Amino acid sequence: MNKELKIFGIVIFFTIVLYIGVEPFAHSQMHKHVEGNNLVYNGKADIEEAKDAKVKAKKEAFWADVNKIAALKGDATAGEATFAMCAGCHMDGAVNMGGVTPPSLDHAGSIYDKNFLIALIKDPAMATNVDHKYPNGTMTHPMGSISSMVSTPQDIANVVAYLQAKKAGEVTPKEAFTEACSRCHANRYAKMTQLGDIPKTKSNIKTGQDIDSLKYKQKVATEQNLLADYLGKLPPDLSIIYRARSEHFLHTFIENPQSTLPGTAMPRTGLNHEGMEKVMAFLEETGDPSAPARASLGIWVILFFVIFTVLAYLWKKEKWHGHH
Repeated sequence: MNKELKIFGIVIFFTIVLYIGVEPFAHSQMHKHVEGNNLVYNGKADIEEAKDAKVKAKKEAFWADVNKIAALKGDATAGEATFAMCAGCHMDGAVNMGGVTPPSLDHAGSIYDKNFLIALIKDPAMATNVDHKYPNGTMTHPMGSISSMVSTPQDIANVVAYLQAKKAGEVTPKEAFTEACSRCHANRYAKMTQLGDIPKTKSNIKTGQDIDSLKYKQKVATEQNLLADYLGKLPPDLSIIYRARSEHFLHTFIENPQSTLPGTAMPRTGLNHEGMEKVMAFLEETGDPSAPARASLGIWVILFFVIFTVLAYLWKKEKWHGHH
């Protein structure tokens, strides 16, 4: 018995060393550890990451203006009138504009941070931290015209006040993912493409061909081509990203993609704590749907091994009795 316990102890020791020591170290060498900013959008990381002095000064001035606008009292009623200019693009059934389809803003007040919304209206490229892609100025950004349409600090404050008052309310994980992520990322496990939910179609009983499905696939292919041309490559499907990456990595990458992957074309999404929580819930639900079942089964598996160990020991004791 003592021999078996010693062998078991050695196995346990090296397993713990591998799991707690070697694996995290290897991971840290492959992927640098990045600390997030707790979903606070004040430009701190953007300014620290800027290598050029002129770019750094520009970012400092930009985020200082954002903080000043955030201190203003917004008028939701006045903001609603101004928002009418935004609704022409940000609506259900919107079409691709400049490489990407404008997202719905039905829950913008619930899932996006206030400072981020202010920054987004003031300068979309700077707010999303992809200004390196637009050396000729924000006007070449797909949303660049907004900075001339809603230009005064008070107008910006009014629109954000309207979004937080009227475009808020309860949001489901799927709605949060759809508005924040799905115009670029598909999720095949959730049966979603960049155009939304994959419609149910039927094949022609005589020919076996599903014309509607083929037409939809063509629309998706066209949308993905435009997106790939705009971003440089097609953004990945997010079906299993929750299992492929750690939660910490996903949080910091979504908060500020440049901190983890400098030069990436992925924009910052500006999610607040509720928005991040809902998006992560959707990714977990679609990427690892069997997690609840595994968790409930765990106690039974452990119980099985305990019983099996006891029976194996009693069997061994019986068979080896008198042979030592």
